[in-house]
Amino acid sequence: MFDWDDLKSFLAVAETGSTLAAAQTLRISQTTVARRIAALEAATGLNLFERRQAGYALTPVGEAMMPTAAAVRDAAARFSEAAGARSRDAGGTVSITVMEIFAITILPPIMRDLRAAHPEIHIHLDSADEPRDLATGVADIAIRSSKQPAGAGLVGRRIADNSWTVYCSRDYADRHGIPRSRDELITHPFIGGGGSVWEPYQAWLRQYRLEESVVMQYDSAAGLLAGVRAGMGLTILPAFLADREPDLIRCLPPKMEDTTGLWLLTHERLRHVPRVRTVLDFLASALTRLARS
Repeated sequence: MFDWDDLKSFLAVAETGSTLAAAQTLRISQTTVARRIAALEAATGLNLFERRQAGYALTPVGEAMMPTAAAVRDAAARFSEAAGARSRDAGGTVSITVMEIFAITILPPIMRDLRAAHPEIHIHLDSADEPRDLATGVADIAIRSSKQPAGAGLVGRRIADNSWTVYCSRDYADRHGIPRSRDELITHPFIGGGGSVWEPYQAWLRQYRLEESVVMQYDSAAGLLAGVRAGMGLTILPAFLADREPDLIRCLPPKMEDTTGLWLLTHERLRHVPRVRTVLDFLASALTRLARS
């Protein structure tokens, strides 16, 4: 089997007529060019050139091999151009829409590892309260907690179950105990709010008739987490993240009807865009590992 560099030397000598001119074209030594021609002839068993005092002249066999050799060179050039284009497409910005409470808890270490693995990709993390419509192009990827994602053209996968239930801090449990029933819950203060967390939170409170137990409400998920970690009261959180918070304790097991899914989604028109595909695959792997841990 011949070496690709030998074939490049063959083409350069055939086109320039000498090993010296070919060496200048390839930016290697004349000796190297001559050695590569000899190696190609030995590998193929063909006499490709007549060595003359005035230079190298193609033999009839060498002439016959030129179109095939040139086609190989052209194919290699097309491959290089395509690879370069794909590499450029793989870079750029990818926008991820996600609930703030996930953005400030489970995602930072994943984003750190993504950056280390793919420095050519820039991430814009959108944790706005309003759900983003991927069909309009305001975001490329969504991480959502829902029973079933709604939206035209969405594609993706369910990463894990994501139940919602009651949590308190270890400090709170030491001072006030851990409520283990609805009748016990009603005697404890609840911390509310948390931006986009508030809608499923309110639904949970209404279901168990505990809306009057909310004594403090934050506008952000960061505030909500700070309050419950400080031992100010109970709160409702998605189990996927709360069970991984070392300072929090689950008070009640979630019910089946309170279980949603954690979904990783994009729009069908973006699923094969290289940079989006790269981020999707990385997030899917990282979140699946987290779900199994």
